[in-house]
Amino acid sequence: MGVMGKVIYSVASSLDGYNADDQGDFSWAVPDEAVVAALTADLASVSTYLYGRRMYETMAVWETDPAAATWSPESAHFADTWKRAEKVVFSSTLHQTWTERTRTERDLTAETVARAKSEASGDLTIEGPTLAKTALQLGVVDVIELLLCPVTIGGGTAVFPDGLSLDLRLVRERRFDNGMVQITYELARR
Repeated sequence: MGVMGKVIYSVASSLDGYNADDQGDFSWAVPDEAVVAALTADLASVSTYLYGRRMYETMAVWETDPAAATWSPESAHFADTWKRAEKVVFSSTLHQTWTERTRTERDLTAETVARAKSEASGDLTIEGPTLAKTALQLGVVDVIELLLCPVTIGGGTAVFPDGLSLDLRLVRERRFDNGMVQITYELARR
């Protein structure tokens, strides 16, 4: 049996620790071409995306709306990368998906993540703080990758759940000309 992929929590964050404001707006986190290119390159090792229902509905545009790939050359590359990956959507209310290579699971548990890891041919990403909260509390996340955006928003959906205590080891940081900074940490197991 080969080495299993890592579970990566990948999330855009305001400097004050939020992924979206009180109304669910995250337009302040839209990356420019250089950031999209870097994030897409990072996805080369990722074979599976783990989503909650809302994140899946947001990301499905990369397959369901052909115009999304025409936004820019990097958007087209990202759309191709996204379509090739497997997607697992964790939801008790979504019973059907509308993209290829996509299946649903009712609940995110240590067992469902272990199964997804065993089926994956590479790393897995968890995107979105709601689903990541459960994964972090279960201890199934191996890497945290923050895309820090040069903005504070004063409240909204927190990137990390309250009461979470983690030991982290910095493995990479990248700065972009638009003021965004990507910081990658591995979790130190206690």
